[in-house]
Amino acid sequence: MKIEVSVPEIVSIFKEIQTQPEQLFDLIRSDVRQCVGPYLSDMMEVELTQFLGREPYERTDKPCNHRNGCYGRKFTLKGIGQVDVKIPRDRQGEFQTQVIPRSKQYEDQLRQDLSLMFLTGINTRTLSMMSTRLIGRRVSPTEVSNANKELIQAVEQWRQRDLSQEHIKYLFIDGVNFDMRLGDSVEKVAVLAAIGVSETGARMVLGLQSGDKESASNWREFFKDLKGRGLQSHLVTRGIMAGLTGLEKVFKEEFSKAKIQRCQVHVSRNVLAKVPKKYKQDVADDMRSIFYASNKEKSLSFWESFKTRWEPVVPSAVSCLDNSIDSCLTFFTCPEEEWISLRTTNIIERLNKEFKRRTKSMEIVAGEQACYTLLAFISLKMELSWRSSPVGKVRKNLPRLQAENFTHIT
Repeated sequence: MKIEVSVPEIVSIFKEIQTQPEQLFDLIRSDVRQCVGPYLSDMMEVELTQFLGREPYERTDKPCNHRNGCYGRKFTLKGIGQVDVKIPRDRQGEFQTQVIPRSKQYEDQLRQDLSLMFLTGINTRTLSMMSTRLIGRRVSPTEVSNANKELIQAVEQWRQRDLSQEHIKYLFIDGVNFDMRLGDSVEKVAVLAAIGVSETGARMVLGLQSGDKESASNWREFFKDLKGRGLQSHLVTRGIMAGLTGLEKVFKEEFSKAKIQRCQVHVSRNVLAKVPKKYKQDVADDMRSIFYASNKEKSLSFWESFKTRWEPVVPSAVSCLDNSIDSCLTFFTCPEEEWISLRTTNIIERLNKEFKRRTKSMEIVAGEQACYTLLAFISLKMELSWRSSPVGKVRKNLPRLQAENFTHIT
């Protein structure tokens, strides 16, 4: 049938496009979808011809399989949307097309895009609502979760990777809690984490493992797992930590040649919690003089002055600091350019903050494996950002360093 369009109709169409130009792109997308569907159907017909070994209506005297019509279904392509295709069938049910596998509703690139958007912070429900606009069809939250399951193997390979080639000298150790769904209930589960610093100053996440961060036995298993994967314990010289229950004792047993560096921020908080409000600022200033002295001798001198001044006033606070003062000052035996990084657990606290920021939109993490998948992605992203700032290579013009230099002078 011949279709005729008059000039006034063409003029009308162009005027409508000029007033609403987005309609032109809608027409183009619709036209592309209508072309792609038959194209894929023709490809599968050719595939069936190769499978049967003869063209349609070609006769043969030998017993053979035959075509058996087709059935319609939908398939979603990246950049095109949902298209209608016809899947050819054979009479014996042996033919399986490889162009559009039976179990897949969309191409692999879309699955990868869905996983990436989920990992970067869009939860499954939001992604489901956005999917029609993004890819041309609605994707259920369950489909998003199923797409992420294909990442499990890669995540486990990363978590269990060999560490024997990594020359780690410092370990930053901490744990972070998540509300996690376990079976039919929601529990608060801790994930133990360790960041290693190599001899070149490069930072890397060495391990992530669920466990009780207040349990000495859980920490012991965590350290044994790291060593079992090749971590050379004799090269580790420092363990930077916040003083979790049982952690320091286990660390000393598993890394006998390493010293413990307590986080000065956590120690300061513990001390100030025992100080009346009217004295807090003065006590904090005196502690800062101890921690930011230019060498260990001056630091110990400030510590003696601190005891003399504050022991009669706040003896419990002085006793609290006395219990931790040695492990707060072990950084002095390391290169001076590394002091800023070793005084606190800021390096691993920053990682924990990213963990929390990403999971905040989820409220509840859907199981241990889903948690590992998210944390592995965040860890790799953080490692990329760390490449530009290795430990010991901090620029001297940073405000914090200038403040430290001022403290050294005073």
